[in-house]
Amino acid sequence: MEDTVIINLYFDRSEKAIQATEEKYSRYCFSIAWNVLYDKEDSNECVNDTWLATWNSIPPRKPAILSAFLGKITRNLAIDCFRRKKAAKRSTEHILELCKELEEIEDVTAYSLNDEIQRKEILEILEKFLESLKKGDCDIFIRRYWYM
Repeated sequence: MEDTVIINLYFDRSEKAIQATEEKYSRYCFSIAWNVLYDKEDSNECVNDTWLATWNSIPPRKPAILSAFLGKITRNLAIDCFRRKKAAKRSTEHILELCKELEEIEDVTAYSLNDEIQRKEILEILEKFLESLKKGDCDIFIRRYWYM
């Protein structure tokens, strides 16, 4: 089913929207959650929470790219789950490694994202940087910091 049709189902408040989203994007969302959590049960829970968050977000939002919209929701939910686990002192080697990666990202982004102008400048610099990379290097960079 086309993404525009799925989005229209959400706007119609049809439960078929969730079924269609799950059929088309469950593997994609699961892989994003898995790459953060490395836990099947938690990853499945994040994916299910993604469907609920999507239901609550559309409308009023109308995502231009449904896969990116779902991926962002899943990733944020997985990171939240990871942080809850970290707070509960359930650390493993993977969680320690993920903490280090999250700290690297926070070091780069946390200092001035509240200021909209600086945020846009950072995005422009990042886009120029990504455009300057070879296709393979760009893919590696994005996979490192998006999919962890």
